[in-house]
This record gives sequence, structure tokens and C-alpha cells, in this order.
Amino acid sequence: MKSNINVGVVGLGRLGGLYVEYLSYQIPGANVIAVADADTKLATEIAEKYSIKHVFQDHQHLLDVKGLDAVVIVSPTSTHKDVVIDAASKGKMIFCEKPLSLSLDEAVMMKKAVEKSGVFFHMGFMRRFDRGYSAAKKRILDGEIGTPIVFKATSRDPYRPSLEYADPKKSGGLMLDMGIHDFDLARWFMGDVADVYAIGDVLAFPEMKTINDVDNAMVVMNFESGNIGSADLSRSGIYGYDIRTEILGTNGTIQIGYLRETPITILKKEGVTHDTVPFFMERFQESYIIQLKDFIDKAIRDQEPSITVEDGERALLVAHAATYSLHEKAPVAIDNEAMSYQLKSESEKITS
Repeated sequence: MKSNINVGVVGLGRLGGLYVEYLSYQIPGANVIAVADADTKLATEIAEKYSIKHVFQDHQHLLDVKGLDAVVIVSPTSTHKDVVIDAASKGKMIFCEKPLSLSLDEAVMMKKAVEKSGVFFHMGFMRRFDRGYSAAKKRILDGEIGTPIVFKATSRDPYRPSLEYADPKKSGGLMLDMGIHDFDLARWFMGDVADVYAIGDVLAFPEMKTINDVDNAMVVMNFESGNIGSADLSRSGIYGYDIRTEILGTNGTIQIGYLRETPITILKKEGVTHDTVPFFMERFQESYIIQLKDFIDKAIRDQEPSITVEDGERALLVAHAATYSLHEKAPVAIDNEAMSYQLKSESEKITS
């Protein structure tokens, strides 16, 4: 069993830069020996800041570094396929941020490459490592609320991202970029999704029409178990970063999440007020660190990953099906085994 893992980080944007810091200072057993980013100036600055020996512009050279054990992928989603397949072919352990890829065909290729090589692969869905979500999962498994029958999720950003970032050609759109977290949680708590129906529109930011995406949407899900769920997604939360989930069981309900950042409430004649969570790093910073620690710990101990490439593949399938439903304005049936989806009306014709 290894005592530490030599890591290379690919992609050094805001989250990638933080990952380098976490792996360097807060994750026992992790040793960052290489970084890569298309912005060589940024990569050099980060390497100097954390005394990292190897700096590259592309992932191929990083993967050839002698002694490299693992790669942490935080680059744009459009690059994930090439990095994962190349890393798998070289036998490197892999951590890949969400979403797995932009297309389902690429996701299938990535899964095949990982399974063929047998490398350790950990999918990045940090909400599963949030103390509230992980505690809720344990309580549900312990039977505290009986059988879960209804899943409800809310994800609201305080403002829209730049149009360049939000462009579905780069981010995958609202369902892939934001909704995929809720779809992963839905599967984690309730099992695979059987069909979805999504509605949404440009309600707050007219400029979103220029990139052919919506800023607010609601998704209704039927699970293979027969249970039901929903998720509402918004780029226009305005008041703060609002991430909450509720699971209704036959013997009770669990509510996860919070909106108040500081435990202070001000009571005045004019009304009662408190602050809100600013954005995702304030809400989930600890979860990102716990997630990376889990990746390194399990890699060192040669244990199964907490979140697999199949988890990433299945969540992506739900996101694509929801996007298709949104555009077609109709329910969409999902075939989890075939990794495909179609209009539910067409599916019912086939089975009738």
C-alpha cells in the first residue's frame, strides 16, 4: 500500500487553483508534482506559489511525468474525454470534476476506457460529501424516515454566470451545468430515473436567448422504483446561493441545506432579517476538501471509489434527457441500461 499519491492537476481556473491548495496543504497523502493549463502564465504562477516542479500547457506532457500516480481533472468539460482516456491508457488514477462530459457518446467511451484499463476513477460530485447530505443518507439507510417516496430539490444561483460560461456549447446548459448535481443526488437517494418532464424559459435575463438556453426551469422525475421527485433550477436567486433538498419518507421527512450563513437574526419593528449564503465556495468549501481527501484515502488503500464513472454517466443521461424534454416540451423516457432516451409517447408506442 502506498503512503502517498503523486498528483498532477489539469485545469487551474478558480476551482482548479483551490484544488492545488487543498491537495498541497489539507489532504494528507497527496503530493502535487505537476500542473497543466492552457494559460502557461497562470500555471507557472501557481507552480511557483506551491513549489511544484513540473509545469505544462497540455495534459499529455503532464501524464508522462516520472512517478506520477494520479491526475485530478478540473479543466473545461469539453476536455474531459481526452484527459480521462489518455490517463486511463497510461494507468493513472483519475479524479474528474462534474459533469463527466458534454455528450453521452463521449461518456460511454470514457467509461469503456476506464473499465478496460481497470484504473481507479472517482467522479466529482461534492454535494454527497456535505455533512448535511451525508448525514441524511445515513439516517435514511438506518430507516429513520421509513421508505423514501418523494424527492424535492432546489438549486438557485444568486446571479447568472457570464454568457461565455453559460453557453450550452461549453457548459452543457442549465441542466448539465447546474441540474446535474440534483440529478446525481436524486439517484443517490432514490435510485435510477425512469422518465423526466422539464419546463423552463428565459424569465429573468433576456440575453440568455442569444445562447439558446433558459435561466429558470423545473424538472419532474419518475424513478424506476415508482417513486417521484422534482428539481427547480434558477440562475436568478438574487437573494443568495440557495441549495436545499427534502426527502419525504413513509415515516417522516428529512430537510437538507440552509440559507442563513451567519447564525444571527436581527429583530426590529420593521421586520426580522438575517444574511444569506453568498455563493458555492462559501457553501461547499468543506465538501470539496472532504471529497478530495476521500479520493486520496481510497486510492492509497486500494478501495472502491465512493462515486464511480457510472454515476457520472447516469447523471449525465438524466441531464440530457431533461434538456431534450425542455426543448421538445414533452415527457422523455430513459433507458439506463442502453444509455438512451426518447419521447415517452414514442416509448409507449413501442411497448404497446
